[in-house]
Amino acid sequence: MSTEAAPPATAPTTEAPPTAELGQLALDDGAPKVSFSDQFKAFSKFGDTKSDGKLITLSQSDKWMKQAKVIDKKITTTDTGIHFKKFKAMKIGILDYNKFLDDLAKTKKVELAEIKSKLANCGAPGVQSVSAGKAAAAVDRLTDTSKYTGSHKERFDASGKGKGIAGRRNLVDESGYVSGYQHKDTYDAAK
Repeated sequence: MSTEAAPPATAPTTEAPPTAELGQLALDDGAPKVSFSDQFKAFSKFGDTKSDGKLITLSQSDKWMKQAKVIDKKITTTDTGIHFKKFKAMKIGILDYNKFLDDLAKTKKVELAEIKSKLANCGAPGVQSVSAGKAAAAVDRLTDTSKYTGSHKERFDASGKGKGIAGRRNLVDESGYVSGYQHKDTYDAAK
C-alpha cells in the first residue's frame, strides 16, 4: 500500500467582473482608489460580454457620463455624439477618448479636470442611487385602509388588518337580534 497524497485540487482562476472589482474598491475606507483608466476599462466592458476593456463605444460613454452627471443641461448626448463621431470609428481607445474629452471640454467651456474627476468617482457601472420615486407614494395612498369608503371599509379592522372572509361576505348573525340593534346582550345585565 502506498501512502502517496493526492495533489491538492486547484480551482481555475477566473477574472472577477469589473463591477465587482470597482464595488469592492468603493467599499474600502478612505479616499476613492479608482482611477480614470480603471473606470474606462469597467465601462468599456459594461453591457458587452466580448469586450476586453480597451475600446469604448458611444453608448457606453454616454452611460458613463450620465452616471457621473457630466451630461446635463450644458453637455448633452447630442454634443457627445458629434464629438465622438469625429473619430470615424465605432469604438475608440483611451488615448482617443482623452482627446474626445479634451475637445468636448473646450467646445462646451467646461474644465477637463472636472469632467475626469466626475468620471473617475462615479462608482461602478450600473450602480446608481435609487430614490423612493412616485410609485411608492401612490402605493401608500392606495393601500391606506383609513381612506376606504363604503363596503370596502368593512373589510378591515381598526388597525388596518384585513378580516379575511368575514370582510368579503355578509355573514348571517344568528344571535336572535335584529341587525343594527345597539343594545345587544344587555337584557340580562340590566337585572
